[in-house]
Amino acid sequence: MVNFGKKLMADQVEEWKGYYINYKLMKKLLKQYVQQTQIGGKDCEQVLKEFSRILDDQIERIVLFLLQQQGHLSRRIEELGAQRAAIMQQVDASRVFQLREDYREVGRDLVKLLRFVDMNATGLRKILKKFDKRFGYKFTDYYVTTRSNHPYSQLQQVFKQVGIVAVAGALSRNLAYLEHEHRGSFLSIYDNPSVVLQDPIIDQVNHAVQKLTHATSFMQYLGQHALIVQDDTPSGSEDNVDDESYHFMSLMLNLVNTFLYMVNTYIIVPTADDYSVSLGAAATVCGIIIGSMAVAQVFSSVYFSAWSNRSYFRPLVFSSIMLFSGNLLYALAYDLNSLTVLLIGRILCGLGSARAVNRRYISDCVPLKIRLQASAGFVSASALGMACGPGLAGFLQTKFTIYSLTFNQSTLPGWVMSVAWLLYLVWLWFSFKEPEHFAREAAKAAASTPQPSESDVGHQESANLEEGLAQPLLLGSEEMLDDNSDDNDDNEDAKSSHEPATSFASAYKLLTPSVKVQLLIYFMLKYAMEILLSESSVITTYYFNWDTSAVAIFLAILGLTVLPVNAIVGSYVTNWFEDRQILVASEIMVLIGIIMSFRYTPHYSIPQYVSSALITFVFAEVLEGVNLSLLSRVMSSRLSRGTYNGGLLSTEAGTLARVVADATITAAGYLGTDMLLNITLLPPLVITIVSIVATFCTYNTLY
Repeated sequence: MVNFGKKLMADQVEEWKGYYINYKLMKKLLKQYVQQTQIGGKDCEQVLKEFSRILDDQIERIVLFLLQQQGHLSRRIEELGAQRAAIMQQVDASRVFQLREDYREVGRDLVKLLRFVDMNATGLRKILKKFDKRFGYKFTDYYVTTRSNHPYSQLQQVFKQVGIVAVAGALSRNLAYLEHEHRGSFLSIYDNPSVVLQDPIIDQVNHAVQKLTHATSFMQYLGQHALIVQDDTPSGSEDNVDDESYHFMSLMLNLVNTFLYMVNTYIIVPTADDYSVSLGAAATVCGIIIGSMAVAQVFSSVYFSAWSNRSYFRPLVFSSIMLFSGNLLYALAYDLNSLTVLLIGRILCGLGSARAVNRRYISDCVPLKIRLQASAGFVSASALGMACGPGLAGFLQTKFTIYSLTFNQSTLPGWVMSVAWLLYLVWLWFSFKEPEHFAREAAKAAASTPQPSESDVGHQESANLEEGLAQPLLLGSEEMLDDNSDDNDDNEDAKSSHEPATSFASAYKLLTPSVKVQLLIYFMLKYAMEILLSESSVITTYYFNWDTSAVAIFLAILGLTVLPVNAIVGSYVTNWFEDRQILVASEIMVLIGIIMSFRYTPHYSIPQYVSSALITFVFAEVLEGVNLSLLSRVMSSRLSRGTYNGGLLSTEAGTLARVVADATITAAGYLGTDMLLNITLLPPLVITIVSIVATFCTYNTLY
């Protein structure tokens, strides 16, 4: 694990050494303050003021040097601009080439300056986190509140750079003009932003600017939404997946698994109430039918996450067998007239949830240069599956019998999905390639250790399972530098500070208040979405007399909004506003959508239901992407790897929300269908209000 203090020293530009944050001094002072407050009885308020002044001095030195360098680069670009105007009049190819090289040299210096700012911003964030850890999460809130929003804020100069981005824009524009004028074109980067100048220096500048300003593209936003990758990889890290070991078909099989599972989840939603009634139960038992799959997923997420430390092929095969068997039982339950068989079928489907494997495969086995696209593919496959599931159910409106087996709108989803999973299993068996790093790890372990006795094999496998042989699930430039790795002078054990959590209890101990709030928000949005989707068939049938096709179309339209909404948010909104601002706004809009959904009068109209459902669903989707992005930034790096990682925690929070929501629907059904809507909306209303209050309480720790 990289020590940030040593890394900061190693990556410093030699002639700029006096202008970086004195991270070592900050740590030393922090330790002294801890001792003074615990032993000497020094007042905490005085510590806050003193440390703030010292940090102010550090930031001021950084900012003044930054402004000086910006001015220097601006003058160089201005001088080169004058040369460009003169050269273009003479059309001298050799001088054009030299001018292009001069611009690129400015670009190299600009990249150095951007990295200077990034290293200092990372150091500041880590110091704030360390102070919070030792003084009860008070300092960041105080410091950001008093410094960030001040009209003379120097903190904003470090974290939200406008001047340096303007310099980057001037460099890009001039290089683009030089290229286009040489070709006789008059295109501008402002007139046609989609035309990207193919230059390695400009690529480096753009990457550094995005890293510094957290500017995102649609692909990056989807990657964050998947909680698989972050904006960038740690400096100095190497991609351990080369092009030769990468297997495209195996990636496709993982994405198809994701797609089919989401189809499988939502294909029964439009007809679950009718199926329940045909088996002699109440329509609201659809909540239990839908939710039983999520109940099993609570457990399957854990063992699939652990299993993926050793293999990807075997868990995918197991997943396919479980889903084939579960759907077969779901289809046969009608002729067996057994609600028990139906529920067992759905539980088996939940036990086949391999989303943890799908995520992990992308993190571990896809080359870095296409990992972003693969992550976006994962989210897109999930979204398309969510839309296609109800849509497909709408087409299965027929009834016939073959050899005493009934095929109707209730059983056909099970028959169709069982055939789909059988075909997928055959494709998987012949086409999947197990990643080579498992074989390399096994060979390395065999070469470096003596052969174990048979009695030791089981113990070794258990140890490997806990330690994990694969790369982290989350890749974050700051979080990969472990918060505790550079605290060699602390009383914590150095090795234990690097190790991933080995249980839910140890993972819970690593959760800061801001992480807990983000998990609460994730629970809230999944709860609200599940209530909306799972009871939609019952509600629309009771109030509007919608048939199965109408419900299927409505749910499919909701699912189809996912990608366009993410495209808008990922390409534009996240570049205009801070993630925490979008977070609060989305929470408020979800609250508004829930409030609009209540039935206030005897007459409940279709426009009210549809508009409120769209607001709730769309802003819950926006909230999910931003929430997961923030979660990965505030989460300890020890939760970025191993079995009990951040991806698993968020998955468990979301799955638990679905279980509780579906149970709420069934429980509320005993009070009557006329009261179902308002009763089931009360819990998400309360949880949303609590999450908004909690967000404001931790708002300044999300900086």
